Amino acid sequence: MNREERIRQRAHEIWEREGRPEGREQQHWYQALEEITVEEDGSLSAAGEEDPEPISVPAAVNPAIG
Repeated sequence: MNREERIRQRAHEIWEREGRPEGREQQHWYQALEEITVEEDGSLSAAGEEDPEPISVPAAVNPAIG
């Protein structure tokens, strides 16, 4: 499984764990990205926590779209 798939899966798990709220796709994506990065590198700064760049969250992360 590649990194983006792992992030997507983790974001989905976070969304489910939080009761499937609407409108938090990007927040879940960033949280998943941070968790995966920490697992890989052991570093929060590598996840871009301090100043994250805007990203386009894949439609597969948003259950209302995908």
